[in-house]
Amino acid sequence: MSSKDDEYDYLFKVVLIGDSGVGKSNLLSRFTRNEFNLESKSTIGVEFATRSIQVDGKTIKAQIWDTAGQERYRAITAAYYRGAVGALLVYDIAKHLTYENVERWLRELRDHADQNIVIMLVGNKSDLRHLRAKSTELYLRSRSEILQKVIPSDPRTLNQLTLNLL
Repeated sequence: MSSKDDEYDYLFKVVLIGDSGVGKSNLLSRFTRNEFNLESKSTIGVEFATRSIQVDGKTIKAQIWDTAGQERYRAITAAYYRGAVGALLVYDIAKHLTYENVERWLRELRDHADQNIVIMLVGNKSDLRHLRAKSTELYLRSRSEILQKVIPSDPRTLNQLTLNLL
């Protein structure tokens, strides 16, 4: 006996990466459970959740993996990238340091993930754009990654982001 959740045409693993506190866990919970929590706690280790979506008549099961952004969990994340077809590299548009660390996260991805992984740069918390710390335009001119700005409390922006990645 198989449950409806077990029926899918494709399974894609997508990893969320970025500094601690940029909103990765809220992106995960908003996309997979349609929940948003302003007071979410830092992730310890690794967790994942799934959601099935329909694209062109096919059922795609997206397995979204979230990891702690803190340095002490770096050893966990090397294995975490294995099998991932996509990565959402998340930074907080209101915190300059999280943007500055994008290059470090890209290096880590390139060192540990499949060379064909699709990477999407996500400027999170765009509802706080009045606090913007850094323009992304100059960075994007030199990178091939796609930029998406996300309001984590709005499920429409996150759904579109995921469809673009898959």
